[in-house]
Amino acid sequence: MKHSTPESLALPNLPRRQFVQGLAAGGALLGLSTWLKPAWAEQSNATTTGAAPILSGTEFDLTITEMPVNFTGSPRMATTINGSIPAPTLRWREGETVTIRVTNRMSVSTSIHWHGILLPYQMDGVPGISFPGIAPGETFTYRFKVEQYGTYWYHSHSGFQEQTGMYGAIIIDPAAGDSIHADRDHVVVLSDWTDEDPMAVFKKLKKQSDYYNFNEPTVVDFFRDVSSDGFASAMKKRHMWNKMRMSPTDLADVSAYTYTYLMNGMTPAGNWTGLFKPGERVRLRFISAGTQSYFDVRIPGLKMTVVHVDGQDVEPITVDEFRCGPGETYDVIVTPEDEAYTIFSQSTERTGYARGTLATKAGLSAAVPEVDEPQWLGMADMSGGMAAVAVRHAKTEYGPSVDMRVDKPRTNLDDPGIGLRNNGRRVLTYADLHTIGGPLDPRGAEREIELHLTGNMERYAWSIDGLSFGQSTPIHFRHNERLRVILHNDTMMAHPMHLHGMWSELESPNGEFMARRHTISVQPAQRISFLVTADALGRWAWHCHLLYHMYAGMFREVVVK
Repeated sequence: MKHSTPESLALPNLPRRQFVQGLAAGGALLGLSTWLKPAWAEQSNATTTGAAPILSGTEFDLTITEMPVNFTGSPRMATTINGSIPAPTLRWREGETVTIRVTNRMSVSTSIHWHGILLPYQMDGVPGISFPGIAPGETFTYRFKVEQYGTYWYHSHSGFQEQTGMYGAIIIDPAAGDSIHADRDHVVVLSDWTDEDPMAVFKKLKKQSDYYNFNEPTVVDFFRDVSSDGFASAMKKRHMWNKMRMSPTDLADVSAYTYTYLMNGMTPAGNWTGLFKPGERVRLRFISAGTQSYFDVRIPGLKMTVVHVDGQDVEPITVDEFRCGPGETYDVIVTPEDEAYTIFSQSTERTGYARGTLATKAGLSAAVPEVDEPQWLGMADMSGGMAAVAVRHAKTEYGPSVDMRVDKPRTNLDDPGIGLRNNGRRVLTYADLHTIGGPLDPRGAEREIELHLTGNMERYAWSIDGLSFGQSTPIHFRHNERLRVILHNDTMMAHPMHLHGMWSELESPNGEFMARRHTISVQPAQRISFLVTADALGRWAWHCHLLYHMYAGMFREVVVK
């Protein structure tokens, strides 16, 4: 991918802590200049941030508007649902039919997608796939029966509106009572905010894909390598990276150079706080709503027992830390005893973090860790391993849109990922996840589909099998067939892949059922497989949940008929 030479690494001298911390109180409208503020905003209040309001029942009215918000000291316009970031938490009950009227008060089209929810495809909320979108001034009514329970979320599927604030939680209470006992329950929505126009961010990435990467190898790193490994070895290492036209620090496209990381719509300085009484079992429902950010979550001083993933109960597993990719949800149980604990969620490239506090009363805080040192990608992340599998590269992978192909992928699920390996903490891996109850469908695969996640970092081009969405044709599933999907990552970035409308039942390298997911993260140079029962007729989206990757073309339409 891109060249990495010490001479090309002039980086901004960033006031890093300022970017990381944000304002202590977001949401206030402070001196918004007229060119950033439409006339109607003169009468509008600022966006509400912090713990979202909770709406429950079967009838909901959601209004989408643009409203001012201020996370960094520089007021900007946000896209909001009912005026808050995050949007209201929707509380449903399994088995009931919900009606949601969504009104668009903006001058552009919009949509809401119900992430992970099983429903008729016409209610899925993807413009151009399942419906035309919601035009300015229109109200669209979503209506469907709730067939599941658990922790989910919703967000816009139009343009970059998810980046500018359109996301919220869905909690569905089980009809038969909850099998997970908790004395207290907090939703924790993790997200990323930029003061820049997201389209400007995308254009910068197209011109220079490492624009926001200020962890690139430096001259200091080179001389450190010389000191530890010798000059010849250090030169060989640099030569290798340059020959492959790749950088070992391509962990994330967008960093705290522009992002302020949020927890429940609060900046780190704002310090969202969830209350508890000592000894209570507290359920924390983590929702990864970051558009371009993976979060590594831990609570120093507390063990977390993971009990529910992507809306599915899993066999409890106790860990110190877990990685939460865009689109995924993780519910954990903690039992705090002290007065305060920091919920620390650092970004994978280690430039910033979202932070909140669990406390016995408001105003308390605990020590906030420093972000870990960024780690470089290793050879296994670039070229895979030695898996003895037959790899099929499509002819369309051999072109300018693809700069890397992995012939010997790694298939292990017990790797927590770059930055979390051997860090001294017990870190959750996909190999730890076992959905209670086993697969929904006992049938084996009737056929296989193999798709490769592809890209060209230098061009900031993202695709599937070398074809962007605009170049592709739909993938066809036969109604009710059971098929195995193989996702093979031919890039050195992780991709959280989200199949709409149907479950993805992850299997081990040996073909054993592991976990039922709606979003599966495929690590660099990794090859994973899962089974799908194509029981949902209609047209569905399937894409990388890194928003800028999806926008660039890592997206497919699936047709079930």
